[in-house]
Amino acid sequence: MIVNLIILLGSALAGGLLSVYYADKKKLNYGLILTFSGGYLFSITIIHILPHLFAEATPVTYTGMVVLAGYFLQQLLEYFTAGAEHGHVHPSSPEHRHKSGLAVSLLVGLSVHALLEGSLLTESIANPAHTHNGAVALGIGLHKLPAAFAMMSILLCYFKTKAKPIVFLSLFALASPVGLVLSQYAVDNHIFTPQTTAVLFALVSGSFLYISTTIVFESTPGHAFKWKKLMVLLLGAGLAILAEMVL
Repeated sequence: MIVNLIILLGSALAGGLLSVYYADKKKLNYGLILTFSGGYLFSITIIHILPHLFAEATPVTYTGMVVLAGYFLQQLLEYFTAGAEHGHVHPSSPEHRHKSGLAVSLLVGLSVHALLEGSLLTESIANPAHTHNGAVALGIGLHKLPAAFAMMSILLCYFKTKAKPIVFLSLFALASPVGLVLSQYAVDNHIFTPQTTAVLFALVSGSFLYISTTIVFESTPGHAFKWKKLMVLLLGAGLAILAEMVL
């Protein structure tokens, strides 16, 4: 659990601080990094999360409906997050403007998603992903890096200073670890039933499907075929398969 907490916290902080350091996004091949994380997240959802989820599902149709609900819930959260959860960065320039209250809605929207993410790593026999969840933890970490990067790019544009964005980043970085700790406490003290855990798991599975497919589609505007991005997607998928076999 300690390792998972470090991955959740460290990946968010690292992504946010990279955004501060690489204020000029052209110095960092952000698109390929985002594509790699999308390839990994999509693959680990297909080969690990969904198979474990449906293997334990009763009934299967109801579980599928909850996954679908998670997919559309993520679309709703995007209204508050400006697309930061799938790496939508905004330019930091004096001319660029954001609507009032964006910083708070961004933090709330991303934190709700992050709290649910943390529940995936709960160590419990009732959790369909309780075995080999190191691969899932790595996937969440790879997802949080560009999400935190995008969040900071928006906040730096919104506030024009670094102090408040760093506070918001710290709060966001704590969300997933808090979600993991709270869900672990709820499971250990029998507050969460196996059905509750399965519902949370299905909701996050749906959100991962939305985020990962959005990353893949947005990385190929106009659906133009690009060998470099295909190779990076396959590299991310290959790492997901390797992590599933090893972790």
